[in-house]
Amino acid sequence: MTKISPEIDETMLTESILAVSADVSFASDHFPKYKLGPNTQILEEPRGNNSGPSLKEVVESETTQLSEQHKRLSVRDLASKFDKNLVAAAKLADEAKLKEVASLEGHVLLKKLRDALESLRGRMAGRNKEDVEKAISMVEALAVKLTQKEGELIQGKFEVKKLANFLKQASEDAKKLVNQEKSFACAEIESARAVVQRFGEALDEQERNPENSQKTQEVEELIEEVQEARRIKLMHQPSKVMDMEHELRALRNQIREKSIFSIKLQKELAMNKKAEENKYCVNALHGSETLGSCLRLQPFSDNAPLLSKSSIQWYRVSSDGNQREIISGAVKTMYAPEPFDVGRILQADILSNGQKVSVTTNGPIDSATGLGGYVETLLRKSSCEFNVVISQINGQDHPSHSTHAFNVGKMRIKLCRGWITKSREIYSTSMLLCGVRGDGNAPAKSLFWQPRKGLSYVLTFESERERNAAIIVARKHAFDCSVMIGGPDDEM
Repeated sequence: MTKISPEIDETMLTESILAVSADVSFASDHFPKYKLGPNTQILEEPRGNNSGPSLKEVVESETTQLSEQHKRLSVRDLASKFDKNLVAAAKLADEAKLKEVASLEGHVLLKKLRDALESLRGRMAGRNKEDVEKAISMVEALAVKLTQKEGELIQGKFEVKKLANFLKQASEDAKKLVNQEKSFACAEIESARAVVQRFGEALDEQERNPENSQKTQEVEELIEEVQEARRIKLMHQPSKVMDMEHELRALRNQIREKSIFSIKLQKELAMNKKAEENKYCVNALHGSETLGSCLRLQPFSDNAPLLSKSSIQWYRVSSDGNQREIISGAVKTMYAPEPFDVGRILQADILSNGQKVSVTTNGPIDSATGLGGYVETLLRKSSCEFNVVISQINGQDHPSHSTHAFNVGKMRIKLCRGWITKSREIYSTSMLLCGVRGDGNAPAKSLFWQPRKGLSYVLTFESERERNAAIIVARKHAFDCSVMIGGPDDEM
């Protein structure tokens, strides 16, 4: 028995394949080598890549290097760098367009190839038909992969366009900087030329008129001779000069004595006036009205109410008496003036049995003698340190009486004992620093310091001068840091 198998005309296959690929240009003369993996995924064979980094990676790396080195480059170099990267970005955009065209050609090729395979599948049978179906599935997988590549290409195209716009704007900014620097340089060159021209004209004028320069030189020599003659004359008549100096010194002493006497008379007149006004007052202030002293309220007559049962409030009053400021926390019978009180009048209101009595100082509070020079000496140092004893912490008496160091610096204040730091804070709006406003063993030597909210100290210094100097220096350094520090509720 004879087995008959269908014959396929080779010429027909050749004609069909040529009809499909007639309008398409292939990159190679053989079908690409692919392998089908699980779920009909296409696995490409590894191949060497000797082309180096892509143009996009080169542009990104150079842009990163340029951003890191822009501080060390000149404006002109910066502009040239941006121009080069802009050209590279344009090339990259052209390359993306070519890839897009190639992708479109690939879609057309795959569609025609699939149509050809479909037409062949209807004519094949047996094992050949299975091979054709396998080729069709491979073509469909290639179409899916090509679609994915197109998405990546669109995303890359968007990034390239964004990078090109950025480089274009940066290039324009760099060109503007170059033009601006060029205009500045031209202006400086023109000014330098004008100066050189003026010098040249002056030299030409001097060369044309040598008599004027000679006369100027002669006048200068005459002035020097006159000054030398005056000096020689004074050297030969020292008695007249000494007499004039003694006379000036005597006049200065007289003026100083008269001014001191005048101030003393003014204070005596003010005291007499206050005494006349206080004849009917039941309380009076005792103590020196100077910085470093302590003022105390005392009964002036036997009919005066008990101060312990009275309500007391201290105030600062301007020298003209128009403004009055409450001193928050000053509600005791004693008050030690602080540097903020200098030049102001202190007043204490006493309220008892519904009646209010006001007692004021005879005049403004005076500064302590020698305090200004001491403060100037401390301000020349980077920091100054004072020996203090902690009397209270957060309003509670401190049992220890050990000596601590109160360091006032240009940026911060520190309280420590040896290597142990109690508190260290920079100048801030939450910091408070003022004299103690209440009774105590030595209110004139003590100050109140609040480094931050929730923590406060009462520190006792070795002398009144050190306490007042520490307050003045700390406020001066805080003011240099744009911070005003004072006492609670003070109007700064």
